[in-house]
Amino acid sequence: MNRRKLFVVGAGLAAPALLPSGLRAQGSWPSQPIRLVVPFSAGGPTDIPARLIADELSKMLPQRVIVENRTGAGTVVGADAVAKAPKDGHTLLYTTIAQAAIRAIYPSLPFDPVNDFQPVALAGTIPMLLMVNKTVPANNLAELIALFKKDPGKYDYASTGNGAALHLASELFLRQAGGLKVNHVPYRGSAAAMPDLLNGTVTMMLDVANSALPFVQRGEVKGLAISSAQRMPQLPNLPTFQEAGVPGYEAYTWHMILAPAGTPEPIVAKMNQAVNQVLAMQSVQTKLADLTMTTRSDSTPESAKKYLTDEIAKWEPIIREAGIKAD
Repeated sequence: MNRRKLFVVGAGLAAPALLPSGLRAQGSWPSQPIRLVVPFSAGGPTDIPARLIADELSKMLPQRVIVENRTGAGTVVGADAVAKAPKDGHTLLYTTIAQAAIRAIYPSLPFDPVNDFQPVALAGTIPMLLMVNKTVPANNLAELIALFKKDPGKYDYASTGNGAALHLASELFLRQAGGLKVNHVPYRGSAAAMPDLLNGTVTMMLDVANSALPFVQRGEVKGLAISSAQRMPQLPNLPTFQEAGVPGYEAYTWHMILAPAGTPEPIVAKMNQAVNQVLAMQSVQTKLADLTMTTRSDSTPESAKKYLTDEIAKWEPIIREAGIKAD
């Protein structure tokens, strides 16, 4: 007998044995498979953690959690599908910092990125590494800033696309470092941008730590700063932006699970408890740490909503000041 049949045929015995006690006491959710919509391509840095969490939730809950990749117009297509889904806890959105940017980037949206969603849990955060080509005559962040100030508009930086997290984080750095003038060169992902950083076509790139780390560790590029508040265990000698001379600079690609607004609070609470229980597992924390993600196993729907609204308040002015528009 397979596992799904076991839940149906022996629900009175098997489900209580496998569900956490807090979930057993709270009714029938989930009563059908759960769609976890990821508005990014399969196999990417957002999709991989989402699938890990979905796999563990599928082991814990009496229904499977199925990842569905819905790409298009940034995160708009996937987010719109969830915003319009039934409010029964069976369709969720696994999203990132992009959710905090779309309102300012896209002049007309079919949904509101805050009011049409109910945050369930903040899964974790991933910092970014600032890298430069090996031939750049700067060996620390202060020297790079001085180089950019000396020749405004001479140098270029790469990003993973217009309005993407790495674009926003780069613009935040340029502003907080004194309004530096460096040209933006968007690429379709870091895999496309990295060869041009390595060959010197572009001077600088901020990239998520799990993608950038191997290049820094092998000495193929110079790593100058990490965007988190603390240093990375994998690169203990690499300073944070704040340590390196940019006070207050902090930026992450964060991962969050959202439900459609109007989903009943008891269901949201059960989803939050299930996600937090998965994120508290040592095996999950270890696997996500290998992806340079710091897990958050204690977030609440309320704290996740505050995090989202704070991020929108942080990034929307940067987008407008930089004149960032959708491709």
